Amino acid sequence: MEMSGEYRIPAPREEVWAALNDPEVLQKSIPGAESVNKIADDEFEAVAKAKVGPVSARFKGKVKLTDIDPPNGYTISGEGNGGAAGFAKGSARVTLTEAEGGTLLAYTVNAQVGGKLAQIGQRFIDSTASRMSQEFFDNFSQLTGGSRVEAAGAETPEIVDEMEHGIPTKSPDYDSISPTGVPLVPDEEAGMSLSPWVWAPLLIIALILLVWFIGF
Repeated sequence: MEMSGEYRIPAPREEVWAALNDPEVLQKSIPGAESVNKIADDEFEAVAKAKVGPVSARFKGKVKLTDIDPPNGYTISGEGNGGAAGFAKGSARVTLTEAEGGTLLAYTVNAQVGGKLAQIGQRFIDSTASRMSQEFFDNFSQLTGGSRVEAAGAETPEIVDEMEHGIPTKSPDYDSISPTGVPLVPDEEAGMSLSPWVWAPLLIIALILLVWFIGF
């Protein structure tokens, strides 16, 4: 699975880079975030609540940064096993370049999923990722530049109705549910593993998004 996109953020590149590494800014930007902690120079962890249709769940996750090149960009990566949900692994490259009126943030995601995760329709995955990333970047842009962020690439895909892709409107008989409606094995501290796709865009999630399916 591969996806990419660009966003224009109305703030200087150095400020955008600093904000992407500021736990307080990330917590305020990530939808439903309860906490975001920087546990090392190259690692973040977070706890957040997410809702898909009638299903609400609490997630915990961690991502690692590599190829760090301030203020130009970094790579976010991870892999994990979601038990009944299957597995996921992948990485996302994030770059920042100076642009008229601010900074152009571009990302390219490569992810591999298996098990029940692989049964989710691609359009549903894409639309969910686009919706959450737009909300993240709108919040992030308000905090760094004071105005809404602009998508620099293709228009955000139409949000697809859950029923069109066979996503149940009632909670399946599993202990917990991921942001995509897929059951995950509960986590001792937070109730389940957070997928960086919820934080990738969460990190970026924290985008950055990759990693929305990757549980730790």
